[in-house]
Amino acid sequence: MPTNKRSKYRGSRTCGGGTHKNRRGAGNRGGRGRAGINAHHFVKWYKEMGGPVFGKDGFFHNPQVLVTTMDIGIIDQIIPSLIAQGIAKQEGDAVAINVADMGIEKVLGSGKVTKKINISAEAFSETAKAKIEKMGGKAQVV
Repeated sequence: MPTNKRSKYRGSRTCGGGTHKNRRGAGNRGGRGRAGINAHHFVKWYKEMGGPVFGKDGFFHNPQVLVTTMDIGIIDQIIPSLIAQGIAKQEGDAVAINVADMGIEKVLGSGKVTKKINISAEAFSETAKAKIEKMGGKAQVV
């Protein structure tokens, strides 16, 4: 009678592992490396790492900065209601609007401009500036 497993399995082809195909590949051990640390290897990684560790070490990803925008065509369409609310003012043949009063930071260039508009905002796109100035208005960066 053998005294240990090593001598017990001497002469055996698979050493208690069943058929010769059973101990092949990563599928036999539940994946390679950190595979399955959320599921079947949770305890293994909890013991080794002191808790589940996810993600990579390295550079910090800066969060996306959201800028509130509005198209110049929409501003052109809502000018009568802006004048009624007191956000915009009629100055001669032009309409003066400070879009910061509406909570807008940047004016974009989509849409048509049908009136002469003097707009002040934090930023303008190139097409918005061109459309405003084409109608004789001014785009002032505040």
